[in-house]
Amino acid sequence: MTARTAVRVALLWGLAVALLTASPAATFAQPPPPPAPCVGGLLDDAQILVCVPPTGWNGDLVVFAHGYVAPKDGPAQIPWDQLELPDGTSIPGIVMSLGFAFATTSYSDDGLAIVEGVQDVTNLAAAFAKGPWGPPDHVYLVGASEGGLVTTLAVERSPLVFSGGVATCGPVGDFRKQVNYWGDFRVLFDFYFPGLMPGTVTSVPAVTQEQWDLGYAPAIAEALAAKPALLDKLLRVSRAPFDPAQPQTKVQTALGILWYSAFATTDAQTKLGGQPFDNSKRIYTGSGHDFLLNLLIERYHADAAALAAIDADYQTTGRLEVPLVTMHTTGDPVVPYWHEPLYSLKALIGSGLLHVNLPVVRYGHCSFKAEEALVALGLLVLRVEGRELLDAERVLTTEKARERYRSLARANGLRR
Repeated sequence: MTARTAVRVALLWGLAVALLTASPAATFAQPPPPPAPCVGGLLDDAQILVCVPPTGWNGDLVVFAHGYVAPKDGPAQIPWDQLELPDGTSIPGIVMSLGFAFATTSYSDDGLAIVEGVQDVTNLAAAFAKGPWGPPDHVYLVGASEGGLVTTLAVERSPLVFSGGVATCGPVGDFRKQVNYWGDFRVLFDFYFPGLMPGTVTSVPAVTQEQWDLGYAPAIAEALAAKPALLDKLLRVSRAPFDPAQPQTKVQTALGILWYSAFATTDAQTKLGGQPFDNSKRIYTGSGHDFLLNLLIERYHADAAALAAIDADYQTTGRLEVPLVTMHTTGDPVVPYWHEPLYSLKALIGSGLLHVNLPVVRYGHCSFKAEEALVALGLLVLRVEGRELLDAERVLTTEKARERYRSLARANGLRR
């Protein structure tokens, strides 16, 4: 830790002591955190938030690694909207109601921030241990989407820092395949719906982001809905999932993937040192006219520097020394479920029984419910500490959620 960092940590924890002594909650310029003693500050150019239950802390810490945030001018900020599950459950709130301390970081950069994220969550865990509460008994790392990959890489690389992890909806199986999945969708979209998005899969003008919400996204949605047969071909050839019971999810899937083409392409190329998409040898199938499709579709070669950067910093190994639970919706259109069997194979070879996957049969990216998140955390606690997660049912707000928790817990060996 640098002298500059040490000063910041000292100032942060001095503020923490003052706030926890003076009032039940800290005041933030950003939207407020959940109603509990929380403090914010800077750690190595990243914003951090730390919350410790005022009573009944169990001695353990949960560090949360957030998902992708579109690049923007100015310093990175904590994405407050990502501190809630889709059902409205506060992640810090439910963590603290179970007796855990909670901490999160903005990362020191937005956009493709996996390298920064791994370092920042590791620094945050170390900073907490040097604070007034002392080293926690266990540090559990939990992450979603991009944060799922951050979690997996950090747990693989720092088993002395993290007792284990829960990685949800992350590209943990093969990051290069994830890049190609998004890229394939964009070139297929341009083939079937030419001219709707400016630029190409490798060159996205700034106007695409500037006018996405009010211009391009609505226009694309209208065009897709107007030509359902072509939309079906696009989804079939790209293998992008949707919910057959909800036809509107076809358009949702397309817009969800194309958003990353619009907002992530330029940033990723800058950080990877080159263009990472490659379909030079791809054979596309399922179109009904595959020969013509493969003859006419645009072809791209990845830059060697970008592929080398991915291999060095973004690929998981499956080599674990502490437990890792991965959770994924089977109908994830943004980060497909096929990452899970790919990682399971790596982990089976490298780690034996330290990895377990919890599939959730549902459409959507990171569309988990509170009871599912509790089961995933419970599986991790059981594997690390040999005990069940205490009071898990009590923090759920409906009998339906409690009953589903009990069912999932039994199915996954959490309840006798």
